[in-house]
Amino acid sequence: MTATKFKLGDLLVQYNYISQDDLEKALHYQKEEQPQMKLGEILVEMDMIQESHLIQVLEFHLGFPHVELDKYILDPQLADLIPENLARRALAVPLERDGRTLKVALADPSDVVAIDDISRATGLRVEPYIASTQEIRKSLNELYFGPTGDAEVFRELNEFEVEKSQDEIQLEELEQMVEDAPIVRLANLIINRAIQERSSDVHIEPLERQVKIRNRLDGILIERMSVPKGSQAALISRLKIMANLDISERRKPQDGRINLRRGDVEWDIRISTLPTIYGEKVVIRLLNRQAIPGLPELGFGEENEELIRSMIKNPYGMILVTGPTGSGKTTTLFSALKEIHQPGVNITTVEDPVEYVLPGVNQVQANPRIGLTFANSLRSILRQDPDIIMIGEIRDSETASIGINSALTGHLVLSTLHTNDAPSAISRILDMGIEPFLIASTLIGALAQRLVRKVCQECKTEVALTEEQQAYLADHGIHKRTQEVGQGCRACGDTGFRGRMAVSEILTINRPIRRLIVKRRSIDEIRETALEQGMKTLLQDGLDKFQAGKTTLEEVLRVAIQ
Repeated sequence: MTATKFKLGDLLVQYNYISQDDLEKALHYQKEEQPQMKLGEILVEMDMIQESHLIQVLEFHLGFPHVELDKYILDPQLADLIPENLARRALAVPLERDGRTLKVALADPSDVVAIDDISRATGLRVEPYIASTQEIRKSLNELYFGPTGDAEVFRELNEFEVEKSQDEIQLEELEQMVEDAPIVRLANLIINRAIQERSSDVHIEPLERQVKIRNRLDGILIERMSVPKGSQAALISRLKIMANLDISERRKPQDGRINLRRGDVEWDIRISTLPTIYGEKVVIRLLNRQAIPGLPELGFGEENEELIRSMIKNPYGMILVTGPTGSGKTTTLFSALKEIHQPGVNITTVEDPVEYVLPGVNQVQANPRIGLTFANSLRSILRQDPDIIMIGEIRDSETASIGINSALTGHLVLSTLHTNDAPSAISRILDMGIEPFLIASTLIGALAQRLVRKVCQECKTEVALTEEQQAYLADHGIHKRTQEVGQGCRACGDTGFRGRMAVSEILTINRPIRRLIVKRRSIDEIRETALEQGMKTLLQDGLDKFQAGKTTLEEVLRVAIQ
């Protein structure tokens, strides 16, 4: 939308919101007393019009979209686009950048001079929105809170301290506290920092005398800050309001979500609360739903990557990905779907919850509370003529049975299980009551995986291995005296690691393995046969990545030793 040149005062008179006499008084006051103030501000200050009526004129009569800035998590990087003096003079808050267009909330979106100034300063086309002056001023204070950054937020928090405990604070007090600038800034600071440093989760943990905030970065929880105990109730309530949760309910767990857009990236932010003895604990999960990596980006290595590709090229059968929670199973499945997705193929998934969004794929959100279980969803999916089915997790014998039968009737089925290694996937399916001959007929392969942190390339250096480590490596045929480790720098958040990659173990179901399955031979025997035929274990794959300098020995042993 482009701004139209007209006079706001004349428009307000035309729609009988103010009289001509009111307009002249306001214009005179603006000229003589407050030339820097917007006409709309002056009319509101002089009680000639309510701000809600001003917004109605701009929204309904002129078509400017109205935004509630209190519901936005502002991107601090956008503050670099508009100089602070211009933003404050124009009462303008940058909302989102979409290519060459910048969406901007203004107190007066009809101010073509302000819009032209912003367009010249940014080099972008401005798409104006309307927001209240009060919300804009609060948002400007949040975006441009000076070079002290975090320190300024914590200085304000210390002044914000209250004497009452969370349980003693009344609902009316909470509703007022969550709107205070320090709490708004703190909530946004926590989420923005987590996004900037690639955290997957944020844990806000109330203790007896403080609130500890830890971020999960590359799978490991790292303490990032602690905030005064007095701000606990307001901070948690602020997050609950953003996620449309009930701030008056503090005794029961609650779950909500925030949808956030950063340029072309949409973030799905899930908020989970849990009552503890020191107040409600909050976990924030951050997921970039469009960021589905390709198979090469997962770090399987050429040999295992080729094995995965050969498995997913099968027209029918079942492929299982196994590992504990947080081992990247869902990411691997979606990377595989991304690889085989094409216009002539009907792919349908059933998940709980839907974590990634893959355009062109039919994704079903399971909801057991209304009877939409994995099993019930699968029955309906089979009537939708699918070629490929992805089941988020095989949790029970009914789901396992339908999945196996789907693979038997000409569908490629991909799913996950919770087992420690690849061969154990067979025993897990057997334990669910599936006949051995059905498993042998349908199972294409099982992939077990873990995630290890990658050494930061910006701060890596060589350090000596201990004699004990050298001896351990020698027992595995590796003769090294040093390893590459990260010292910690700004790029990796002082952790020494940046990003993660998969270590994997792939069991392909060939004729000898099928015979063992049908004869109900032990998993140990199946494992020994697979190793004789060249299966690489999780530990062996991890040690290969260690030898290549991609990760550390400590990381491999942390995830691969069972």
